[in-house]
Amino acid sequence: MLVDFKRPSSQIKYLSSSTSDEWIKLALSNPIEILIDHAHCERKAAGVAVQLMFRYPSEPNLAEVLSPIAREELEHFERILYFLKDLGHSLKALKPPPYGAELSKNIRKEEPNRMLDSFLIAGLIEARSHERLGLLALNSENESFKVLYESLLESEARHFGIYWKLAQTKFSKNQTFERLEELSKIESEILSETCLMPRVHS
Repeated sequence: MLVDFKRPSSQIKYLSSSTSDEWIKLALSNPIEILIDHAHCERKAAGVAVQLMFRYPSEPNLAEVLSPIAREELEHFERILYFLKDLGHSLKALKPPPYGAELSKNIRKEEPNRMLDSFLIAGLIEARSHERLGLLALNSENESFKVLYESLLESEARHFGIYWKLAQTKFSKNQTFERLEELSKIESEILSETCLMPRVHS
């Protein structure tokens, strides 16, 4: 039976493709697995912010911007852990989709291109998370899950904006736009070629 899923009236414009109905259906059918996976995503996102601070310790204003992101990602990680615990579940290892690893292969090795790509890929991951959590919030029939998704949504978009602004601060507007367009197309291709599984990025 075909389901007419709700979709937001707007989304972050830099994503080259929209999430399929098939993913929405699979995610809604596996809410616990999606939440466990998203907990891992929050933990990894905190790690990315910290890693960038260590990689560029002398970069002006970088730590001041990334430290709050790392802290907020860990706060979300904890929020999901307690939510799962209340439902009788706990964090467990899950087979990750190839999404993150494949995207990371496109980070150029030489500086300053490495910095630009790192900012933009971190931002694209946040943008995709925002899109998909928004779809789950709109379509979940469970009120507690809906509230949780909505509570996580805003920060995903804001974090994309922060990484985007960091890129524009350090690099020219044209250079940033051109590379973002390239990486956005690659991000969409990775998703289209990935076997669907109940993961936030599959």
